[in-house]
Amino acid sequence: MADVIKMPKMSDTMTEGVLAKWHKKVGDKVKSGDVLAEVETDKATMDMESYWDGTLLYVGVKEGEAVPVDAVMAVIGKEGEDFQAALDAEGAGSEKPKAESEAPKAEDKKEEAAPAQGGGLSEEELAAKGVTVIRMPLLSDTMTEGVIAEWHKKVGDKVKDDDVLADVETDKATMEVMGYATGTLLHIGVEKGQAAKVNGIIAIVGPEGTDVSGILAGGSAPKAESEKPKAESEEAPKTTADAGSSAPVAESSSDSRVKASPLAKKIAKDKGIDLSQVAGSAEGGRIIKKDIENFKPAAAQAESAKPKTESAGSSAAAPVIPTFVGEVKFTEQPVSQMRKVIAKRLAESLFTAPHFYLTVSIDMDNAMAARTAINAVAPVKVSFNDLVIKAVAVALKKHPAVNSSWGGDKIRFNEHTNIGVAMAVEDGLLVPVVRFADGKSLSHISAEVKDFGGKAKAKKLQPADWEGSTFTVSNLGMFGIDEFTSIINSPDGAILSVGAIQAVPVVKNGAVVPGNVMKLTLGCDHRVVDGATGAQFLQTLKGLLEEPIRLLA
Repeated sequence: MADVIKMPKMSDTMTEGVLAKWHKKVGDKVKSGDVLAEVETDKATMDMESYWDGTLLYVGVKEGEAVPVDAVMAVIGKEGEDFQAALDAEGAGSEKPKAESEAPKAEDKKEEAAPAQGGGLSEEELAAKGVTVIRMPLLSDTMTEGVIAEWHKKVGDKVKDDDVLADVETDKATMEVMGYATGTLLHIGVEKGQAAKVNGIIAIVGPEGTDVSGILAGGSAPKAESEKPKAESEEAPKTTADAGSSAPVAESSSDSRVKASPLAKKIAKDKGIDLSQVAGSAEGGRIIKKDIENFKPAAAQAESAKPKTESAGSSAAAPVIPTFVGEVKFTEQPVSQMRKVIAKRLAESLFTAPHFYLTVSIDMDNAMAARTAINAVAPVKVSFNDLVIKAVAVALKKHPAVNSSWGGDKIRFNEHTNIGVAMAVEDGLLVPVVRFADGKSLSHISAEVKDFGGKAKAKKLQPADWEGSTFTVSNLGMFGIDEFTSIINSPDGAILSVGAIQAVPVVKNGAVVPGNVMKLTLGCDHRVVDGATGAQFLQTLKGLLEEPIRLLA
């Protein structure tokens, strides 16, 4: 029987892999040990080998596609062999027919979802007669519904296409809604103070006396509301007459803000035009689109200069702010497997483990002198980070509670010291592990870290290189960062953030003298490390770094 190739789990954190490249194609002969494909995991690009001899009969994943762990990728068997039975056994062959069989059902649902329009004309038929349905617009990128703060028109009022029908309160601001239609306001679907979903019907404008019951029969408004236009339409002549006399009063009694349509405001903002300099041509001096398009800055400044000269004695002229028109530009790219897992793991750590932080300052004068002396004779140049790794490993042996991890119903206290070293790479962050660091020399640690750094940049690290840490060191001192906090690298119980060595004045023997200080911040999982425990660990670590000769004893 044919053999099914599945996506292997290539690391402890891997949940899916991206098929970066196929090295074989359907029909090719395959031997055990041949590289079938390259798979991009969350930490490296790795080779996927075949464990069988035969012919590649089936490839189920295209290059660039993401595949969950244990999902079917390919089938190997004898040339000409029927491999469908092998796919069916894994469930891969049944997925497509199932999806196809569900398609007709989905279409049926769509047909059922379209409700009958009721006794009146449909929305399409009414649109042909000049009826416009006003729906709740999407006024911000996060808006799901809007609250009617104020109606500026009532049923039976005459409406022009640049009139503001209502003020809508969104999740970010109160904004004006225009009808962009001319006619009579036939129906109001949402009362003042009520909310309406985005794209829900809030009003209908059209020729006076038009029957809009066909639109409302779909359930967009209560039955009582659908009867309201009918009742009020009988009083339309009286209301219209009243509106003619009261409209100017309403306009003049409004606040002193500039009256402009939302579209006009947007165009003015994009062009950098001050609305206070634009004369509105619509009712009540409201600024509309054509006013912005016809606006000439020079003419406006000349007109605005006249009243300023008349009142120059009372107040100083306002400063002229130059306009600048920019362009919104951005690029997007798919999230890499590494970045997906970094986001998932760090979010799980931060929101699962209760973090707390302790910071201590280290006098690095002796450490700097010791490093100079060590590098004069060491086969490999030792860095300050190597000194920190060694000191952390030695301190952990004295404070096993910090070298621990939370297991839900138990706590693991590690007797070995495997120090994870956080390394920045192009796509994110990798944490290779220096194992049993307390027993290694500074030169050994330095050589190992340098080797890991080269492999990390070349994406050549293997799962064995990054698994099994008991504590993590993250160093941003080389970037001039004084101090910072890190998210714990789960399942570790703590992480150390290492800042830069700063030349600062310090007090020694009662005198202020030049000194070199480095700040360390310990991030702890409060489920396993208490404040006093973390503080005692930092005291030991401080003593080791300030007297580095103890690391060699």
